[in-house]
This record gives sequence, C-alpha cells and structure tokens, in this order.
Amino acid sequence: MSQARIGLVGLGVMGANLSLNIAENGFPIAVYNRTTSITDDFIASAGDLASNVVGTKSYEELVASLTTPRAIIILVKAGGPVDAVIESLTPLLDEGDMIIDAGNANFHDTRRREAALSEKGLKFFGMGVSGGEEGARHGPSIMVGGDASSYEVIRDIVEAISAKHGDTPCAAHFGPDGAGHFVKTVHNGIEYADMQMIAEVYGLLRDGAGHAPAEIGALFEQWNKGTLESYLVEITAKVLQESDPKTGQPMVDVIVDKAGQKGTGRWTAIEAITLGQSPSTIEAAVAARSWSSEKETRLAGEALFAETPAEAAPIPPVEDLEAALLAAKIIAYDQGFKLLAAASEAYEWNTDLAVAAEVWREGCIIRSALLDDMASAIREGLPHGQLLFAPRFADLVKTGVRALRRVVSYAAITGLPIPAFANALAYFDTLRQGRGTTDLVQAQRDFFGAHGFERTDGGAGHHGPWGGTTAHSAAQL
Repeated sequence: MSQARIGLVGLGVMGANLSLNIAENGFPIAVYNRTTSITDDFIASAGDLASNVVGTKSYEELVASLTTPRAIIILVKAGGPVDAVIESLTPLLDEGDMIIDAGNANFHDTRRREAALSEKGLKFFGMGVSGGEEGARHGPSIMVGGDASSYEVIRDIVEAISAKHGDTPCAAHFGPDGAGHFVKTVHNGIEYADMQMIAEVYGLLRDGAGHAPAEIGALFEQWNKGTLESYLVEITAKVLQESDPKTGQPMVDVIVDKAGQKGTGRWTAIEAITLGQSPSTIEAAVAARSWSSEKETRLAGEALFAETPAEAAPIPPVEDLEAALLAAKIIAYDQGFKLLAAASEAYEWNTDLAVAAEVWREGCIIRSALLDDMASAIREGLPHGQLLFAPRFADLVKTGVRALRRVVSYAAITGLPIPAFANALAYFDTLRQGRGTTDLVQAQRDFFGAHGFERTDGGAGHHGPWGGTTAHSAAQL
C-alpha cells in the first residue's frame, strides 16, 4: 500500500495549505485528520493536486501508506494534542522513522520529545514554519532542528516547499533537538518587537500629530521603498489605508486595541532571562501586549489622570520617525541574534546565525531588506558578538540614534507611550557607556549579603568596610 513520501496529521488552515504545497511540488502526501469529513472535504477541494494526496481514516492507514523510512508531520495545537498524536503514532512506527512537529512548540517540549523518542529508535524533529497561511501554501521560511543525518531523508521536500531568495531555499537545519523551534521562537520575538515599534510610530502620528490612518499608511508605503523595506512595513501601509465595509470608517479605527499572543514572545523573554540575556525591545513588546489586554484599567487610568496632562511639544519630522524606526529595528535584531548565540552555546547546537538571517529573507513575517547585510556582517565576524558593532550597522545606528533620542524625548514630554523605542535607546546607551552604575549595585549586594566584588586594581572576592553588617544578612539578590 506504500505510495506516499510523507504524511501529515492535522488539516487545519496551516496543515491543509502545507499539504497542498507538498503535493504541488510533486511529492505524494498521505493526510489524516481526526474528523474524517474534513479529510474528505480537503481531498475534494484539492482539484488537480488530489492525485498526489492519499486520504487516510486512521493512524494505522496513514502509517501503512508511507514509504520507509516514514516521515510524518504533525500540525495540531501545541502542547497536549501534540503529545497525544505522538503517543498514538509511536507504537505503529519502526526504528528510523520520523515525526516532525511543525507547530509553534516550546523548544523545551521539543527537547523532551526528541529525547524520549530517541530511546525508542525514532527520530523527532522540531520544524519552525513561518509565513502564515499564505506562506504554508506557497513557500514559508522553515527552521529545522533534529538529527542531521535523518534530516537528509526529507531535505529535498523541505527545501522544495520553502520560500526562495533567488534560487536559494529559505530552509535550513540549525542543530539537534530544539534548535529549529528555538530559532523560530526568536524569529517571533523579533516579530513582536518590530510590530510594536511600527505601532508606536503609528501612535505618535495619530495622537501626536493628528494624522488620519490613511495618511499614516501612505507614509509607511513610501518608507517601504527604502531601507525600511520589509513585509511588516508593507502590510502596515495596506492595513492603515483600508476602510471598514460596514461603517466606512478606517478599518483600524473599529478594531479594539487589545492584542492577542500565542506565547512565543513570552517564551523568548523567559528563555533570555534564563540565559542571562535581556532582549529589552522584545520584552517591552510582550509587556505592551499584556498591558493592552487591561482595557478597563486603562480607561479608568485615563479618567483618573485626565487632570494631569503632559506638556505640549512639536512632533519630530517624519524623517526622524523613519530614522528612529530603522535604528530601533537594528537594535531588536541585535538582541535577537545575541540570544540565538547564547542558546546555541548553552545547548551545544552550533547554530549558524548567518544562515538564520538568510532563511528569514523570504517567506517569513520578519523578512526585510536588511537581512542580506546582516548575514554578510555575521559571516565577517561580529565585533564582541554585537551586530550593532558591525561597521554598516554601527554607521546606521550612529545616524539614527540622534533621531531616536528626539522621538523618545518628544514622547516622554507629551505623555505618549513608546516602550519599545525607549528600551531600544536605553540598550544603546548602556552599550556606549564604558563605566556604568553597577559598581554601586555590587557595593549594595556586598553590604547586605557579603557577596563580594572585584576591585578595579585587581582581584575578586573583596569586601567593603561596611562594619561587618553583611555577614548575617539573609537577603540573596
């Protein structure tokens, strides 16, 4: 009965579109969905591609329809549903067969699943897929983690269905176990920051300058023709110029300002803290989404503090907003790549950061004209591991940070919230200050906790003349 190169479980929006992509690229695919009618409807709607699709009604039938070594993609809700599918498939598979989780999984879950299945002789892959419904159907950016030799079995399929930058597939293997899902997580973290910064520019122009959404959209459309060219700037221009068919108002004006999130931004921030990193622009974007959900609280705060207005000030010119957005965007990428490097070292993944930049050039949400130069800068070697220190990006930020200061200052004076921009500037200023203020923090820690400190004239483990008050402190910070 074997007739399909690869299988797929879960015919939701992403699963259905990825299946059609695989079939269109000439690879017979067997599909299974828990609700049989969904499988039937999917095949009926596949048109000419139906000849490359094998519909199955049970896990046993799915497994039997695959050539060996078998490879099965899972595209169901993250968490328990993924474990349930794995539990159902595992007894039916043979040594060397592969299970591929293509959802947005926490990379710790991926590492756990890979370890458990390897004990049974099975291969498990975490495969990050970015690009949404359109990407899944016509070419997403794909980030794979798992056994390198087994990846070669499915590499031709993965590269064929991926987006292309010229002739180069936007798909790559990034290391063992959870490496692929972690690269996708950081991608999503940068996406959070980029979206928040764009929204902050929109807010400044709407609330500070009184511009209408269509006017702001036209400005983004113009910016998308320059250095800021990117998918998110492109769609922002379109979104802001759309009208609501029901009311005729700008579409964005009838949308409640409460942003959702599926967890990948939070995972990025949490793991960054675990690894001793601080991608502050991403953290600010995650926090902004969380604050946005507290609509009633914000309305109460608006009423409570209405009598304490901020000062008036002229808004910076649009050229400053453009330059500030570019500088802050580079800082967000810098923080993302530093986090990738830290995770690669901690988990011994040997992740190629330049390849990550290249994989993100097409198909994914953060695709940007800057990524080619980022890949080149990484290959040339980043001074002190900082993208921000690479000559091209250092020059852009040196110019842009002047505008960023003016924008952040304007927002602070007038009371307009721009947390991602403010955090980008704080990060930059921290990097440019050779002597910071944590000498005092170390003195405080030694005073209450006898933690010791390094002296500027050499040596570690020293204590200050605090009169012996530290030895009995219970605080440990």
